[in-house]
Amino acid sequence: MSKNPAHQSELETLLAISSGLNADGGNDRFKNIMHQLLSDLCQTIKKFDITDEEFWVAVNYLNELGERKEAALLAAGLGLEHYLDMRADEKEAAAGTDVGTPRTIEGPLYVANAPLSERFARMDDGSENAETMWLHGSVTDLDGKPVAGAIVDIWHANTLGGYSFFDPSQSEYNLRRRVKTGADGRYAVRSIVPCGYGCPPDGPTQKLLTGLGRHGNRPAHVHFFVSAPGFKHLTTQINLNGDQYLWDDFAFATREELIADPVKITDATLARERDINAPHTEVSFNFSLVKAAENTEESRGKRSRVKE
Repeated sequence: MSKNPAHQSELETLLAISSGLNADGGNDRFKNIMHQLLSDLCQTIKKFDITDEEFWVAVNYLNELGERKEAALLAAGLGLEHYLDMRADEKEAAAGTDVGTPRTIEGPLYVANAPLSERFARMDDGSENAETMWLHGSVTDLDGKPVAGAIVDIWHANTLGGYSFFDPSQSEYNLRRRVKTGADGRYAVRSIVPCGYGCPPDGPTQKLLTGLGRHGNRPAHVHFFVSAPGFKHLTTQINLNGDQYLWDDFAFATREELIADPVKITDATLARERDINAPHTEVSFNFSLVKAAENTEESRGKRSRVKE
C-alpha cells in the first residue's frame, strides 16, 4: 500500500500521510478513497494554477454550503445524484436483471412518516386557491398482477414551489401522504397541481450554478417512494408534461418514461364522484415493481432525512 519514503516525491509523502495510508488504524477503503480524492484535487490545483485566494474562496464556499444545508441540493444540481442512478442502471443492464418503473433522484426534501391512509388520501390542507389535482394509478408486478398492501409515499411542492417543513408558512405534512393499496393495487389522492421551483436565489447552490452559466429551475413534478414486501423499493418522480423546464431540469431527473400528461376534467358526474365541485386536473401514473432478490432491496437507501 505504501512506498519507501526515500522513493516518494514530497507530494506523494504528503498525500500518503494525510490520507492515513501509513497509519495502522482506520478503514482501508476510506483511506484509499481519500487518497484518490486528495490526489485529484492537488492535480487540479496544479493544472489550473489555482491561487491561494481562489483556494480560500472555495473553502469559505463549503462553509456557506454547510450553514445553508444545501449540500444535497448541490449534489442534485451537479448531476451527482443522477449519476448514482446511471450507475445503478448500468449494473442492472450488465447483470441482465429485470427492471420495472425507472428510478430517478429522491432530492433533498423528503420528510418521513407522513400520514398513512388506505387506498385514498387528501394531501392539501385547503389553504391555497389552486387547481385541484386528482392523482391516481396502480401498483403491479412485472406480469401486471396488482400488488396489494404497497405503500405509495407521495410528496410535492405547492403553487409557489415550497415544501412543507422546509416552508414554515405551510401546515405540517401539507402535500405529503402515504397511501396503502388495496387488493386491486390502486391508489388515489386529491391534491393541488404543483409548481416547479428554483434554488434559493441567495444561496450557495445558485451562486455556483450562476458561475457555470446555468439556471437552478425544476419542472413541476411529484415525488414517490413505492414499496411492498417482497419487492425492490422504488425511488422515483414524475414530471408534468408541458412545463417549460421539462427537458431542462437543473437536477437531471427527467426521464421519458416518467412524464405524465395532465388531463383537464370537465365531466360534472366524475367530479361529484371524486367529491370535487369544480373542473380539475387528472394525472394518472402506474408503477411496476420488481421482485427483490434479498431483503435489503426492499428498503430505501440510507441517507440523512427529516424525522428518520
